[in-house]
Amino acid sequence: MALTPSNMLPLGTKAPDFTLTDTKDGHLKSLQELKGAQGTLVMFICNHCPFVIHVNEHLVKLANDYAPKGINCIAISSNDVENYPQDSPDLMKARAKELNYPFPYLYDETQNVAKAYDAACTPDFFLFNAGLELVYTGQLDGSRPGNDIPVTGKDLRNAIDAMLKDGSIVSNQQPSMGCNIKWK
Repeated sequence: MALTPSNMLPLGTKAPDFTLTDTKDGHLKSLQELKGAQGTLVMFICNHCPFVIHVNEHLVKLANDYAPKGINCIAISSNDVENYPQDSPDLMKARAKELNYPFPYLYDETQNVAKAYDAACTPDFFLFNAGLELVYTGQLDGSRPGNDIPVTGKDLRNAIDAMLKDGSIVSNQQPSMGCNIKWK
């Protein structure tokens, strides 16, 4: 497990548009139809990464907590499935069902979306306001597999709460850490 930090995309960046297949139902979904009324959290995750497995249950809780507040979550897997078959669309669909993902789990086969977002690792989080301008890119919290820090989502939750309260941007943004995206 190679520890890779996220790239810190400049705040204010407009969310790159996309249309990808949702592995949960096989339908094409676009950012424009999935975005939230108050904000959108784009998460680059995958099935096999220990860092994602470590936070998966909390991602479900976070999405369920903020959906009523107008924040939509979107999960995207961009990994090379030829070399990492455990991240294939069929297994993505199974994982989404197993964990009862309340968000779409999109497959970025060309990896163009990951490149457009400058995503580097799984998990990698990008929080956009209602105008799809980046207000937070960083870690969920300080928890990592084996470090005995509980998963709370504190950093990301603080950023969402600040954005919802008055549109402010959290100034102290720590990069996410995880497995590198498996590029083709």
